[in-house]
Amino acid sequence: MKKTSIIMVFCLLAVVALVLTAGCTCTGGAPPSEQKSISIGYVLWDSEIASTNVIKQVFEQAGYDVTITAVDTAPLFEGLAKGDIDCSVSGWLPVTQNVYWEKYGDRIDLVRKNLEGGAFIGLVVPSYVTVDSVEDLNDPVVREKFGGKVYGIDPGSGTMHTAEKLIEAYDLDYELVPSSTAGMVSALKRGIDRNEWVVVTGWTPHWKFARWDLKFLDEPRDVFGKNEYIATFARQGLAEDDPEAYGILERFHWTAEDMNSVMLDIEEGMTPEDAAQKWIDAHPEEVKAWIGIAA
Repeated sequence: MKKTSIIMVFCLLAVVALVLTAGCTCTGGAPPSEQKSISIGYVLWDSEIASTNVIKQVFEQAGYDVTITAVDTAPLFEGLAKGDIDCSVSGWLPVTQNVYWEKYGDRIDLVRKNLEGGAFIGLVVPSYVTVDSVEDLNDPVVREKFGGKVYGIDPGSGTMHTAEKLIEAYDLDYELVPSSTAGMVSALKRGIDRNEWVVVTGWTPHWKFARWDLKFLDEPRDVFGKNEYIATFARQGLAEDDPEAYGILERFHWTAEDMNSVMLDIEEGMTPEDAAQKWIDAHPEEVKAWIGIAA
């Protein structure tokens, strides 16, 4: 074959290859190099499981490949500060996670408050308990009825840090028992089932207030603070790297009632994914607004 003919064959093959490549469509949407992705960190509180699964599906509707990772509070803040995690909707401020905000906040963007009103943390007891204030806990009879224990959650959480401060502030002769959210709820349920006195670290929004008749103990020194809000955090640089994702985070907000509905569905047996999908299916206009789709 002549040299000129060989060159023409190679040129023709190259053109065919380019046409085939241009005509190829990937079943997953955008080509891998153009796939939008985002990572979301969260703490294993029932409230944050609910909100994280909702925002995950919102991002998926916007075309993102989403990774959600459950971590303790300290690694969550550290991951955001280092840029290893893109965002989180699990920030409780100004008190609960303040110890971590003071350490890492100058390296994290506080995007917005995603839930205001109805967010509160403190010591929780069944309503049949006849004391109403933290100041009453050191009464010898009261302490004996509570067994001298406050049942808490994971030891690295902001809630437990604040509970330790509260015990010190009121000079309470109580053991703060670390566990997990599930462990705390289990201790609460066990006490209620036996009609015993039990005190736990608790917060609202949370499904337990719909399941049982509970109350917060008054706390005159406001160690836990009066009103918390739940914040959306982002790693620094996300707004520049991905304005679309940052815009979704800026628009995402909902109510305690919204969050409670998802939590209750999970508590009653739905998977977090299914409970989030149920809420999203029932609120298409809110989801469109968060994504930035005009009505």
